[in-house]
Amino acid sequence: QVQLVESGGGLVQPGGSLRLSCAASGNIDRFNGMAWYRQAPGTQRELVAHWSRTGSTVYSDFAKGRFTISREDMKHTVVLQMNSLKPEDTAVYLCSANGRWYDGTFFNELYWGQGTQVTVSS
Repeated sequence: QVQLVESGGGLVQPGGSLRLSCAASGNIDRFNGMAWYRQAPGTQRELVAHWSRTGSTVYSDFAKGRFTISREDMKHTVVLQMNSLKPEDTAVYLCSANGRWYDGTFFNELYWGQGTQVTVSS
């Protein structure tokens, strides 16, 4: 019913940049929030950045000053611009969306994408 598809991952050298995109499709008028998480092998999934429908954004400490989350309303798309990448940023990056509104009805649900691999290495 709702699908999130991430794109933009890949291999980049330390200090480089990547732009991740997450496109949502299905019966959607809007979400209350969309976010990026990441998970490296052997570690727990952690929040990278969150965007709220109110316009507020939240960043984890490691993302502040380097990553920027933005939303493209008309396309139900959230973008994560990542600059000054470090080897420790290597992980699978996953998109999530919460609180779906459709045709006047609210669905208190959480959706996840499949993830996109980001590898930072020389």
